[in-house]
Amino acid sequence: MIDRGAQAVDGLQAGLVYAGFSLGVLPAQALALALALALTLTRPGARAALLFHARVSVYELGTSWPDDVRVQVHASQVDPFFVNGGDLDAARALVDEAADAELFLYPGDLHLFADSSLPSFDAAASALLTQRVLTFLARTR
Repeated sequence: MIDRGAQAVDGLQAGLVYAGFSLGVLPAQALALALALALTLTRPGARAALLFHARVSVYELGTSWPDDVRVQVHASQVDPFFVNGGDLDAARALVDEAADAELFLYPGDLHLFADSSLPSFDAAASALLTQRVLTFLARTR
């Protein structure tokens, strides 16, 4: 999965904002951390990361969060995948550790509530998430 993410951004400029939804958080987070990947590709200078409905502990990836990479994590308050899988604890640890990290928890238990193609879509939560992301991106320039 990380290799596929690396292939998708191969050849793009440095200073990107990486975003991932659910399992897609893994390659987005790895790229934001500029880890050496199995393809021996290293991505320089991520600007920020947006992690939706999941969060991997940076220690599982073998590093700490860099001070110069901003990050937001978005999830439902009682999403069983997020809460029971340890992602909530990892997200809270990230907010405590990183220089510029935010955790936003939305009411409910829906996983992937921001995907309008799924039955779990929540229009109100998705609109708030979008507003927060756009504000984040405007500050990240």
